[in-house]
Amino acid sequence: MAGLSSQTPVGATQSDGVIAPATHCYNRRVATQPNTDVISALRERGLRMTPQRRAIVAEIMRTQGHISPTALARKVQGEMPGVNASTIYRTLSLLEEMGVLAHAHLETGAEYHRAEEAGHVHLTCSNCGAEDDLSIEEADALVHLIERHHGFEPDLTHFAIGGLCADCGKARAAAG
Repeated sequence: MAGLSSQTPVGATQSDGVIAPATHCYNRRVATQPNTDVISALRERGLRMTPQRRAIVAEIMRTQGHISPTALARKVQGEMPGVNASTIYRTLSLLEEMGVLAHAHLETGAEYHRAEEAGHVHLTCSNCGAEDDLSIEEADALVHLIERHHGFEPDLTHFAIGGLCADCGKARAAAG
């Protein structure tokens, strides 16, 4: 997934030369915490609110869906050249620790999303890279099966389930 989802339109070429895959986020809600609340919470932790940190928070809060640290850096550095990657990673980590963000490991690496958007399972096509989401309710049967057979409580929101999307599955079946 290319990025918190003001992503490159499907089929368009991203700045890194990769064609953007289809992606859908199951639960696209607007952030419930405005930038000022997040900034106040960071200040309460004794952190200085530098222009760089403000720009990072603003970009995260205005974007819906997922974003990779690389995509976030590209957007923030486009507005404010010179923002260090380490500042971006530290801010992502702090926001996750505070419960503002959560992350999932997708086929392209870790991607962050606002915590209130976490109620879904990621599905990633191993062939074309298309991504889709499955609600937690739809995944309950799999969770219960794993719990029943293994006594293990899985967190399916943290990783992507790889496989073939409907289009690639049809193409494979047609090819014989």
